[in-house]
Amino acid sequence: MKRVNAIITHPVYREYYDRLEVLEERRPFCCHQMAHLLDVARIAYIRSLEDHLDLDKEVIYAAAVLHDIGKSLQYEKKIPHEVSGAEIAEKILNSLPSEMSFSAGEIRTILTAIRGHRKPREDAEPLERLLYESDKASRTCFACPAEQECDWNAEKKNMEITI
Repeated sequence: MKRVNAIITHPVYREYYDRLEVLEERRPFCCHQMAHLLDVARIAYIRSLEDHLDLDKEVIYAAAVLHDIGKSLQYEKKIPHEVSGAEIAEKILNSLPSEMSFSAGEIRTILTAIRGHRKPREDAEPLERLLYESDKASRTCFACPAEQECDWNAEKKNMEITI
């Protein structure tokens, strides 16, 4: 997991992650810190094994830890976080030290997954679909104390344990 650790310690990642942590400090609803990011990664990895997908574990984890990195810009500037997140992720991925770098194909796959993690597409790539589904499965709306105040519609809420 050297490449994933290079991502989460990257100065640009830290800047946006730390800013998001402050913005969500008193948020009663779903937050987007490391617990959520790792839940998404682990669910996605389990599903990739169960579905016999040929996806690299570090690519799955990289997409998961990066998928919400643009959330602070959604709060601050109303930029959809899948758009800003892909831009931030691209900067991070393209500036990793060569011994920690992802290939051009891996970067393209990760960025596609980040851009597509909010809305399912019929022709979604495997990691894109996996990230979308795992992000939703990671939410525990059924046990959330703020569920009644949440503005997600009933169809979007995860009201049972799924993997």
